[in-house]
Amino acid sequence: MFNSIRGIICAKNNEAVFLLSGDIEWEITMPLNDISSLLLKNEYRILTWLYHREDQMKLFGFADEKRRSTFLELLKVEGIGPKGAVKIMGGISQDDLEKALENGDLTRLEAVPGLGKKTAQKMLLSLKGKLVQQQNDFGLSQYSDLVEALAAMGYDRRAASEALAKAESSIGKVTSDTEREKLLFKEAIIYLSQ
Repeated sequence: MFNSIRGIICAKNNEAVFLLSGDIEWEITMPLNDISSLLLKNEYRILTWLYHREDQMKLFGFADEKRRSTFLELLKVEGIGPKGAVKIMGGISQDDLEKALENGDLTRLEAVPGLGKKTAQKMLLSLKGKLVQQQNDFGLSQYSDLVEALAAMGYDRRAASEALAKAESSIGKVTSDTEREKLLFKEAIIYLSQ
């Protein structure tokens, strides 16, 4: 529903930022690492994920696509919900998390606040190889936001990345970034539907 929100950070605490976008102030729960990187009264684009249940709605935000992808992978681990995933991501850097998972470093994972031995073991079993593989395939792509948008429409991420690369070579020079993204997206859909 929401991919991102652009606005000015008007307040923040250890759990959330308050982003003013137009006349609406959004409360966006974020990992502490991401919150720390944001400065008050500056404009940012926050990537989002909406948690919606019958009794509550909560908007989660991330500094970049890699962080949101990590969050979504953590949600697949049994016993980790949205609040737990944010707490885990706030207690360990992205690089340290990836290294710990790749090296099977259970001790490092157990040191993360709010992460016990059993959940750390489940994380190792579920996520080993996934975060780094995802980064290699898509995270380093200059089209990561567009790849995610196409994936949300049901297209395979790898095929979407390849289609965007083909579209890049066919659109030529465009003056604005916004116009370039629109053209890339349109051309990629044409390539993917062939």
